[in-house]
Amino acid sequence: MDVVVARNLSKTYQAGAVAVPAVREASFTIARGSLVAFVGPSGSGKSTLLNMVGCLDHPSGGTLEVLGTDVARLDRHAAAGFRGAHLGFIFQDFNLIPVLSAAENIEYPLLMVQNRPAAERQARVAELLEAVGMAEQAAKRPDQLSGGQKQRVAVARALASKAKLVLADEPTANLDHDTAYRILALMKKMRDEQGTTFVFSTHDPKIVNEAEVILTLEDGRLVNHG
Repeated sequence: MDVVVARNLSKTYQAGAVAVPAVREASFTIARGSLVAFVGPSGSGKSTLLNMVGCLDHPSGGTLEVLGTDVARLDRHAAAGFRGAHLGFIFQDFNLIPVLSAAENIEYPLLMVQNRPAAERQARVAELLEAVGMAEQAAKRPDQLSGGQKQRVAVARALASKAKLVLADEPTANLDHDTAYRILALMKKMRDEQGTTFVFSTHDPKIVNEAEVILTLEDGRLVNHG
């Protein structure tokens, strides 16, 4: 089953009177449970492509189906609802809420986006803290955690709502070599156990080496799909 199907997907930004193409007629598919990397030099369009798949940016042309939904047709409100229900995000700067504990950061999307019952939230948070090896740090705030620990919390938060598709923008950029590999191993474990699909936008050769599918972009064009 394909979780993403893109056909002639394009994105153009307006800079005053000038149209600036960021992605040009990209066509690709992403299968369920795969590890996929968007790679290319800065300005190649990989982050724009990731943002379109994540319903954070709207295509200018082409078609884009994510988890069977034609997301190109969703308005801003519907896109936000789709993201909250089906997608998870991992950011290179973690984006944890400073005043919340590790457990509360993981719980946040379950409470604020999905409004799950308290008992269900607590059970899911406990399960994820154990899965990412952070049960003993549950009460610590982000400023009390190492970079690797913060990223583990970010991974757990992305999976809290049982997202079928997790999008990660340079997720290992702020991590040392050993921690980065541990985080990648954790993501692969989650993929194997829960069938989660991970899509990365990255420069990191560690991720590229671990990815099963590599989509290479140059000047907004998809030049390799393998």
